[in-house]
Amino acid sequence: QVQLRESGGGLVQAGGSLRLSCAASGSIATFDTMNWYHQAPGKQRELVAVCDSAGGTDYVDSVKGRFTISRDNAKNTVLLQMSSLKPEDTGVYYCNAVPHAWDGLAYWGQGTQVTVSS
Repeated sequence: QVQLRESGGGLVQAGGSLRLSCAASGSIATFDTMNWYHQAPGKQRELVAVCDSAGGTDYVDSVKGRFTISRDNAKNTVLLQMSSLKPEDTGVYYCNAVPHAWDGLAYWGQGTQVTVSS
């Protein structure tokens, strides 16, 4: 069992930046992927950034070039650097850990609120 805790959310003006952090209670070094999801108000949770065990990354088109995900396996943390923020980036951001892609097990944090004002 791994617990995830997000931090770093807040209120920012459009065009600004925020850095979200996800701290895991245990080792994430062998986890297949560490991910960030975004849930906008009234919408379903959406996967926005993925970081695999080799450090490879992928992003949903809407955040490409603006968001950067990274993981530090030694510190059991995952970061999401967000820049050029837009009002549509508003919502709750959740950290997600997938130990093994094949078994369906996943851990979730409680989320951190990001609000981007226009």
